[in-house]
Amino acid sequence: MAKVNTYLNFPGNTEDAFNFYKSIFGGEFVSESFTRFGDIPSSEEMPPLSDEDKKCIMHVELPIIGGHSLMGTDALESMGFKVNFGNNTYISLDLDTREETKKLFDAFSAGGKIEMNLEDTFWGAYYGSCTDKFGVQWMFNCNKK
Repeated sequence: MAKVNTYLNFPGNTEDAFNFYKSIFGGEFVSESFTRFGDIPSSEEMPPLSDEDKKCIMHVELPIIGGHSLMGTDALESMGFKVNFGNNTYISLDLDTREETKKLFDAFSAGGKIEMNLEDTFWGAYYGSCTDKFGVQWMFNCNKK
């Protein structure tokens, strides 16, 4: 069955970010671990990697809520990537209870920046938004009373 996942690029701290997300959501990583750039079989198409780059995360996937997964990588500058955090991406969580909404909001906003405190909105939801300590923006929405 088709599904949508969110893929996040980090400037070298993917492992820290995903361990943080796992501490909030629980569960296990798909394949139960991180795939590192050093795990890639060498080939002529793959440029040589420094020992530091070999330790970086090539791919990780963490199932979270409702069949959705967070996926991520260290976007290595040595491979031509430059991470630029902007305000164009949010991960929106539609949750079942106000208690769960508050718990997740508090966890993600710890060490980050609250954009809008959790509150009852004119559209009838309990809603808030924040940027976590890794620069990822989150929306929390609960339509239950």
